[in-house]
Amino acid sequence: MFLFGLQGIVLGSILFPIRVTLAALLFLIMWPIARLRMAGLSEEERSRPVKGWRRWLYHPIILSLSRATFFVLGFFWVKVKGRMADLKEAPVLVVAPHSSFLDMLVLCPTRLATVVSRSENNSLPVIGALLEFNQSVLVSRKDPESRKKAVAQVTERLTSDGHWPQMLMFPEGTTTNGSVLIKFKPGAFLAGVPVQPVLLRYPNKLDAVRWTYKGTTWVEALWHTTSQFYTNMTVEFLPVYNPSQDEKNDPNLYADNVQKLMAKALGVPATDYVMEGRVPVSKLGGLSIPLDSPARKTLSLLHRNGLGAHKVEAALHRMMDRCQSAAQASVRASAEELASILGLTDRQTAVTICGLYSKDDTVDLRQIYLSVAAVSGFVSFKSLLYAGFTLFDKEARGSLSAEELSRLMGALLGIPQHNTAELYAQASEQGRLTKGESGAR
Repeated sequence: MFLFGLQGIVLGSILFPIRVTLAALLFLIMWPIARLRMAGLSEEERSRPVKGWRRWLYHPIILSLSRATFFVLGFFWVKVKGRMADLKEAPVLVVAPHSSFLDMLVLCPTRLATVVSRSENNSLPVIGALLEFNQSVLVSRKDPESRKKAVAQVTERLTSDGHWPQMLMFPEGTTTNGSVLIKFKPGAFLAGVPVQPVLLRYPNKLDAVRWTYKGTTWVEALWHTTSQFYTNMTVEFLPVYNPSQDEKNDPNLYADNVQKLMAKALGVPATDYVMEGRVPVSKLGGLSIPLDSPARKTLSLLHRNGLGAHKVEAALHRMMDRCQSAAQASVRASAEELASILGLTDRQTAVTICGLYSKDDTVDLRQIYLSVAAVSGFVSFKSLLYAGFTLFDKEARGSLSAEELSRLMGALLGIPQHNTAELYAQASEQGRLTKGESGAR
């Protein structure tokens, strides 16, 4: 590992700036060419697949420049196994595992199949122009109406009987380290049409391409990748998967079966985990249960800093006192305040704990108290529910709203909860959740 690190420093200092500069120049060349393909077209014409001279002239140019971009980044060879199905055989290609933005190299052997992308990417320089060139389906994850519109667009294209080009989708919906396949989203399977599974592998001595939610940043991954003399990539086209009638009727069943098939071919487990806020979670009813509990990590950090059971319990009491006496705005604390409440001498540990619960400079003390108390065993579950009820019923109405219950469950589990409406309906009577009901269920 020392030699790899030394190689990365030496070669990275030379290769990184050269390769990134060349890639940037190629992107700048692609930018106006990509815009030219759609120039002068009306909105109605843009809503139909581009054909004729605009396709046969510009498509091979952008394809060649795209491949050249990855070539200068060190992807000299891409090994292709199997046969890519044509449009009539499989309107959609499902690709996994999704580990990096560098996975987009798969667009080259798939002849720039159309993709689904976040609408936010459309405003990025060059990337926005390439998405427009690709006639990508854009979706905002924060807007339910945008998601519905995107589903309708994808379904229309996949059932157009060859009118639209093939689509390429990453059914995991986010990047992972590739050691497992997380649960496939049903988008690629909603239309019930045949799909062709496509496997991505990076058979290199040093895996510098991938990063995860708690790994390196994309800039660091790019540094490590470009620091290698070359990077290998293998694209394997599996046989077309034709869905049964049951799978056509149930997109989730269809997605799960394709996930299991691809996981078996890759030799990795197929899991039920999904990513929420860059954290892997399992779904239980309407709740999201994190794979790595922030509370358990917090307890581990406290123990490593010399806080035994009695000190942790005392710290929880101090935190509860602060929460009960504080105004609504004061339940948030900075890392320095948290260090004082917990009795930590190492500020960095407090900063780390804050980062487990919040992306801001401050953290909600109710989240830390409830989640740590839940796993520490110092407080009975019934007492914990009563305490949580009191902390989130700041107006002392004697009841919680659906939003307040969502915040309470988020605090107990350590991550935000967004689908607790059904839980609220089951736990409350006459549209109100009272303290007596919360303790009884």
